[in-house]
Amino acid sequence: MNAPVLEVSKLQKNFAVHRGLLRRELAQVKAVAGVSFSIARGETLCIVGESGCGKSTVAKLVMRLAEPTGGTIRLNGTDITHLHERELRRHRRHVQMIFQDPYASLNPKLRAADIVGEPIENFEDLSATERQKRIATILQNVGLRSDAMRRYPFEFSGGQRQRLAIARALAVNPSLIVADEPVSALDVSVQAQVLNLMVDLQQEFKLAYLFISHDLGVVEHIGHRIAVMYLGRVVETASKKAIFSEPLHPYTKALIDAAPVPDPRQKRERLLIEGDVPSPLNPPLGCHFHTRCPFATQRCQAEVPQLREVSPGHHVACHLREDGYRGVLSSAT
Repeated sequence: MNAPVLEVSKLQKNFAVHRGLLRRELAQVKAVAGVSFSIARGETLCIVGESGCGKSTVAKLVMRLAEPTGGTIRLNGTDITHLHERELRRHRRHVQMIFQDPYASLNPKLRAADIVGEPIENFEDLSATERQKRIATILQNVGLRSDAMRRYPFEFSGGQRQRLAIARALAVNPSLIVADEPVSALDVSVQAQVLNLMVDLQQEFKLAYLFISHDLGVVEHIGHRIAVMYLGRVVETASKKAIFSEPLHPYTKALIDAAPVPDPRQKRERLLIEGDVPSPLNPPLGCHFHTRCPFATQRCQAEVPQLREVSPGHHVACHLREDGYRGVLSSAT
């Protein structure tokens, strides 16, 4: 097993809610509540969950675009959790980000060569000729021709813009790339091309990916391991094969069942969950999912389940499994 590129331990992020002219604090929203994971070189960890579960906040914390409330973040063995900006700057080249909207994340006033060249200029001392050669090589790596260097973002298609965003992330040879819904703004026909490109680049440069998505079809295509989040907590984590073949948490099972099936003639039993996601301002006691879970017991309403390893590499936070339940999750009657 490769040494971890990224190690996150008991990560927390609280947001204060203020009201009134005096901006008095009324409550604390626990957007991320004790999340832990690691990513090895050449590996993709996908974080999935419904909107508001905290997955994008985790991405911002890893990038240090937001200050953690608690926990630790180690990048290539260095604790970067509370580094000041000057100290953090030399570590930023090792972690880059691909944003959801490839148009909004690119400066419309800069040509492609300047967009890709800016991080190189910030972190490396190269001559103008060497920098131009590096830019041309990177654009070629992501499937863009050399004449793309002179074009502005609006002159590219959506898929090409995301390729340009990927090129910018690759410019300083990072060891970790955080991808926050990188294909959700693209046409379905283009998504597979961008995902295949990311897989090829990962194999070529041994990149580690933290991949944020709500689309399980995308996750199944690119992921090695999957962490499922619900209301700020990780409720299950395992290899992609284990998650899709034998989900152990009812929420994971419901997410998989909700994904569309390519063949409309295929019939399958679905685990349906009812109700809306509870407000993060006032989450339920005990297991946050118990208000929507068809298997919930009194214990679920009072006691927070801990993330435990139930089989090699497969962790789940569910009292069903703690109580020895070994059955297959199906619709409750």
